[in-house]
This record gives sequence, C-alpha cells and structure tokens, in this order.
Amino acid sequence: MNPTTAIRKVYQGVADRRQMFRMFDRHAQRPSRGEDDPSTLYAGEWFEIGRVEYEYMLEILPPLWMRCDMFALREFLAGSVTSVFFELSIDGRVRYFHGYCDLSDGTSPVHMREAIVDRETRPVKAMTRAERLEHIWSATNDDYRGYASARWSEQYRGKRTLLYYGGRQGAVLKLLDQLTDAEIAAKLPVHLRYLPDVIAA
Repeated sequence: MNPTTAIRKVYQGVADRRQMFRMFDRHAQRPSRGEDDPSTLYAGEWFEIGRVEYEYMLEILPPLWMRCDMFALREFLAGSVTSVFFELSIDGRVRYFHGYCDLSDGTSPVHMREAIVDRETRPVKAMTRAERLEHIWSATNDDYRGYASARWSEQYRGKRTLLYYGGRQGAVLKLLDQLTDAEIAAKLPVHLRYLPDVIAA
C-alpha cells in the first residue's frame, strides 16, 4: 500500500471544498481498509486549501488545540493521526494548508509547518516525480484508480493502480509508480506538464 511517514505534498494548486474532502480520505479504496492501521499511510500528507475552506474547518467543530498559525481537529483519522490546518505567510501572502500529523510526536505539526514553508518558498517552480504521481492520484476519480488485486503478481498486490488510455490499446490498468515520463505528462494538466523535475521534495 506504499506506507510512508515522510512529509509530502500530494496536490498541486489550491484544493476547492470538493477536492479537499476527497483528499481527506484519498486512500479509502485500499483493500485492507478496516483491517489495518492506516496511520503511516496518511501521516505526513499535505496540500493547499483556500481561506474559505480553512475557516469552514475552523468553525465546524471546536479544535483539539489552537496555536498562533495552526489548529488541530478533535476527531482523529486513525490512532494519533489527525488533521492540522495552517495559516502561513509565505512570500508576503497568507496561504492555507491541511496536513495529517501524528500527534504522538508533539513536534510533528512544527515539522510539517517547516516543510510546507520550505517547499513553497523555493525560487524555482518545479515538481519531483513523486509529487507528479501524488497529484495524479489525488486528481483521478475513484472510478479510475484502485489497488492491484489478486489477479496481479504477488509482488504488486496492494500497490496503487489507475486506468490509462493507451490509444489503440484502449484503457489499460497500470501501476501508478510504473508510469513512464510521457504517461505522467499526459495525465497532468497543461500548466503542470512542463515544470522542471529538479528539486527534491
């Protein structure tokens, strides 16, 4: 299922309310849902939202805690992982973000904030291959993405898949992490397609 706890950007651009709610549980289709602890799958994921979405989430429930530029949701996603929302001044402009932090580590919201600021203040606009794949996964409709089932070789089972239109071949089910550079470019919106791939996340 590609578990990881690294802090990582999973969507390029500002998510609207519909996209924000989709990404709150973007691993909902995993085959082990209900049987596993998804904490490491979600912890570290972050994306940008708008001010309206930030304020909506602030007002929906009393926060678990609030600090000068962040607040945590009272409801936990899994284990000690919950949503933390950030209001950050970046290059003289106030921007808003959502991230999943594991609060068993009390410093995780601070590390998340530092990672977001570091990523968003880089002088060259670029995307890593991993960021491109995460954006594709986040932006793809649930009907066109899933997980490798028992029909796949054992080494691939549980890995993320998506339908890719292969021209004359029609739609082909492919492993997300095995998309070629050309296939990745074809799945990205035009404004992201030609960004350089030179900066590590």
